[in-house]
Amino acid sequence: MASGDFCLPGEGMEILQQVCSKQFPPCHLSEEDLLQNPYFSKLLLSLSQHVDESGLSVTLAKEQAQAWNKVRLHKTTWLRSEILQRVIQELLVDYYVKTQDTNLTSEDKKFHETLEQRLLVTELTQILGPSQEGEITPVLGLEKADLLELMPPSKDFMWMRARLQLEVEEQLKRKCFTLLCYHDPNSDADSEILKAAKVWKLAEVFIEEKQQCLDAKSQQKEQLVLLEKKSATYSQRLLQEHRLKTQSELHCINAQYLEVKCSAMILKLRMEELKILSDTYTAEKVEVHRLIRDRLEGAIRLQEQDIEKSRQVLNTYEVLGEEFDRLVEEYTQLKQATENKRWALQEFNKAYH
Repeated sequence: MASGDFCLPGEGMEILQQVCSKQFPPCHLSEEDLLQNPYFSKLLLSLSQHVDESGLSVTLAKEQAQAWNKVRLHKTTWLRSEILQRVIQELLVDYYVKTQDTNLTSEDKKFHETLEQRLLVTELTQILGPSQEGEITPVLGLEKADLLELMPPSKDFMWMRARLQLEVEEQLKRKCFTLLCYHDPNSDADSEILKAAKVWKLAEVFIEEKQQCLDAKSQQKEQLVLLEKKSATYSQRLLQEHRLKTQSELHCINAQYLEVKCSAMILKLRMEELKILSDTYTAEKVEVHRLIRDRLEGAIRLQEQDIEKSRQVLNTYEVLGEEFDRLVEEYTQLKQATENKRWALQEFNKAYH
């Protein structure tokens, strides 16, 4: 790597890998990838300062957090009114269930009837909405003022509202105790004071358990990413080992195939050679060549005998003068003739084979 190239130390590489696994989970970058691409690593490190773990920019994440806070605020307000509405409806349902009970007092009947009347008129008034001039006549000719006339007397309403608060509190307390016993069945035998104390901390317990679930999911996500990396590495290793083993076996098979093919080619060439010889030399030609070879071999043997005799004579008369020169010349001629015949025999054997 050149001296001007960007390079991360060992600790910086570990930090960058952690950042990539948290803020860029789809990357699946290994240490080798980051080392081979230093400028890409520098780009990721710069991007990590401007995005959060979800991949959003810091500014957009801040705006999103503010929007979620507003949503949670509106949701909390809506839930409060929704819970109050459902608790009131449950009170009315319980009242109708108990209408068969002769122990209901006149105050109980008055309370529930006043509550039902007030609730019904309020809902109908909301359905009609605010009146506007020039508006088309509503269905049945009802006006908001007509519905307000059906409201219960103010005195009865004030008395009902004071009791409603106590009834709602009692109903919510029963629901909280039911939720507590569902979450912790051992709390069923506790006193109301102890149950109230546990209910007071129940929200914190739920938040803590929710955070534990989120942490577990985050750890599971990290483990899944790590598992995918290990699975990819293991798969590559298995493929490489299998490929090397298969390649070695394939090389052996190819070597055997080439060896057999080479032997077959040698045999084919020998067959072609024999075929050419058989086409070139017939049985009559072979017999004539055999006779010629026998005659030449016989002539060679006679010449060798003459040479041997001449050699003996030379040994006997080597002390002679001119007579010796004549014998040497005769020996030379015989030797030359023998070599010529031997050469002719060799050429004949080559042509025959």
